[in-house]
Amino acid sequence: MEFKIQTQALNLHYGIFHALKNVDIQIKPQMITAIIGPSGCGKSTLLRCFNRMNELIKGVRISGQILLDGMDIHGPAIDLSHLRRRVGMVFQRPNPFPLSVADNVAYGLRVHGGIRRGELNEAVERSLRATWLWDAVKDRLNGPALALSPEQQQRLCISRVVALEPEVLLMDEPCSALDPIATGHIEELMQHLAEQYAIVIVTHNMQQASRVSSESAFMLLGELIEFGPTINIFENPRDKRTEDYVSGHYG
Repeated sequence: MEFKIQTQALNLHYGIFHALKNVDIQIKPQMITAIIGPSGCGKSTLLRCFNRMNELIKGVRISGQILLDGMDIHGPAIDLSHLRRRVGMVFQRPNPFPLSVADNVAYGLRVHGGIRRGELNEAVERSLRATWLWDAVKDRLNGPALALSPEQQQRLCISRVVALEPEVLLMDEPCSALDPIATGHIEELMQHLAEQYAIVIVTHNMQQASRVSSESAFMLLGELIEFGPTINIFENPRDKRTEDYVSGHYG
């Protein structure tokens, strides 16, 4: 199988702090990959490498390679705006803009330009249907997005990313601000979206990782300790540190 994203000897420093240490990982298409590990282990830092979001932080230095469909994302031919359109990001807490529901979904499309109003309306509906939100909001598309429930706001933020027709969805603790019922709904949605996208999720929730992901990566102190099928990571880990973490001995 061809890899959607692949890193080779990836290192990242924040100033003198060595946050990622020689990370080699392969992300497959149409699959959910979970990145797990204790706080401060480098999970979110690794996730943000995949669309170069870390470069917004002063003092960051990166070495090694990150390949998207075999192309180095730090290469001179890479357009950063296009990269972030191909590799979209969903954050911990729902972050809708103080705009209408429709304008939230259409925001990125308008920024990139080149789309007519009729096409824009179609894209808004298509994206809201893809995240199972259309039926709930179709009669209040011009209403404020901030009036939606937390779960609906997170679905809306996913819709905003999906509208740009990405190839990869990065999700950084997407359920951390949601109640258990809403979390279950978002997990179902992630599995549905994985039929079309490569999804990488960072989570502290071991049960969530075991429920939704096909492959899991365990990180500790900036190192990728173990990576493979999720069932093996949780039921038959090769490394004692992985076993200790997934069994709740620390973290």
